[in-house]
This record gives sequence, structure tokens and C-alpha cells, in this order.
Amino acid sequence: MAALLAVCAAGYMLWSAKAPWSFLLPYRATKLAALLLVGVALSVATVLFQTVTANRILTPSLMGFDALYVFVLTLLVHMLGATGYAAIPPGLLFAANLGAMAGLGLLLFAGLMRLAGGDMIRLVLSGIVLGLLIRSMTEFLQRLIDPSEFQTVQSMSFARFTQIDPLLLALSATAILAALAAAWSLRTRLDVLSLGDTAATGLGEPPARLRRQALVVICILVAAATALVGPLSSGGFGPSSFFGLIVTAFAHIVTPTHRHAVLIPSAALVGGLVLVGGQFIMERLFALATPLTVVIELIGGAVFLVLLLKRRAA
Repeated sequence: MAALLAVCAAGYMLWSAKAPWSFLLPYRATKLAALLLVGVALSVATVLFQTVTANRILTPSLMGFDALYVFVLTLLVHMLGATGYAAIPPGLLFAANLGAMAGLGLLLFAGLMRLAGGDMIRLVLSGIVLGLLIRSMTEFLQRLIDPSEFQTVQSMSFARFTQIDPLLLALSATAILAALAAAWSLRTRLDVLSLGDTAATGLGEPPARLRRQALVVICILVAAATALVGPLSSGGFGPSSFFGLIVTAFAHIVTPTHRHAVLIPSAALVGGLVLVGGQFIMERLFALATPLTVVIELIGGAVFLVLLLKRRAA
């Protein structure tokens, strides 16, 4: 998978070069770095989230994280206006988005898991209902703002890989790499947690404490990736992004093990392959005839149904 990812990255950098290399290589390298960071961050976050919730069909996006990003964005534009929002320094805006999304996401996930009390059906339903509530609040705020301000919100509500600010890329890389290091340090403890609460407690690993630590890592990974490029779903308004679901499903197929020392790098490589390879095909071969997010949601919806029906049959 690493070799295939290297081939995709080389193809993305070198294929159809019609500009001077001095301009083309730094421009494409910035986009490639953003694709890799987002793919790895969301993939690892989904692996951790599925372990914490003990459910292979749940993802942070399905629980309302993408809708949370659009709500924070709409709230800022509503309070500051489009001009005031555009005047915020990029670094300060990234820090505000990262802090708000990580904090609110942690409260969201921790609250849902506490209310569900271990009942996964209740957790799924609560997450979907809360996501709909956040989207309804977002739509209400968008009806109160000026149409020109709504265009600002709409343009920022989709994943953007065309223009990546180098400063934001550096800040996001710092946050994501630190969170990845923390996730790697939890790998053996997550193996114990995947055995169940009773077994984990018997082996000396308090499940509640580990879940809180893992949720902090998950929120930082998803918040940093989303604050860098935006949500991979339909602007946070339509279906939730199925990117994490696709990646973890293929990671479990390629590396059928419960050991997180294998699953974490496997999912990271698959996530990089999906984004870099998919963007290479969309940009270089199809000339962006179809947005990558549409293809991800189409395939992800099918994968979601297969996993759900397979779970019911079991």
C-alpha cells in the first residue's frame, strides 16, 4: 500500500505538467500534503472512534461533526459579517475553528456516549437526531444573514484542496502529527479496550478513562483536518461523509486483525490512497468532471448498507 501510495503521489505531482516546474512543484506539493494530512487524520480518527464505540459502522461525521463545523462557520459570519470574517487573520481563524470544534466535539461525543449508556442503537439515533438539530439551527441562522454573506458560508462549507494556505498547512500538520503520536501511544491499550469493558477492567485498563483520552485525540484529528480544508460531506447540509467508513472497511479487509499497531498505519495508508488517488483521477484524468466528495458518498453509501445488512444477518 505504501508503494501504491508513492506511485499515486508521483503521478499527482508529475502528470500533465503544463507550467514551469518552479511554480508547479511547490503548488502541487502543498495540495498533496493537505490531501495526505486530511486522509491520515480522518482515517485514524475513525479507527479510534469505532474502537471507543465498539461499532464498525459509526464515524465522527455520522455523529454530526461536519454539521458542527458549518454551524460554527455560520455563527461567525452571522456575528462578524462577511467583511469581518474575511478580516480575521488565517492563523487566528484556524485556532478559533480548531478550539471551538475540538471543544464542542468533545462535549458532543462524551455527552452522547454517557446518555447512550452502552446502547449502540440509542447512540446512533441520538447522534443522527443531534446532527439534524445542529443542521436546523444552522439553516435558521443562514436565513437571518445577508445573501452575500450566505455565499461566503456556502463557499467555505465544502472541502477545498485547490487553495491551501502554507501557514494553515503548517499549523494543521503540527496539531495532526501530535495527535497521531498520541494515538500511536494508545495502540496497545486500545487492543485491550476492544475486548470489552469487563475484560479491559479485569486486565487493569479503566475503560472510561481510556475513552476520554481517545475522544480528545479524535476531536483534535477531525477538527484540525476539517479546519484546514472544510468538511468532506455535502457542505455539512446533506449526507454525512462516508470517507472514514470506506477507509476502515477496506483497512479491515486488507489487514484482518484487531491489533491497532497494524490497523492504524493500514487505515492511514488506505486514507491517503483514497484521497490522493481519487484526486489524481478526478483532476488529471477526468478534469474535475465530478467532485471527489460525490464519488466518496456514492461508494460510502453502498459500503454502509453492506455493513449494516451484514451486521443484521450476523
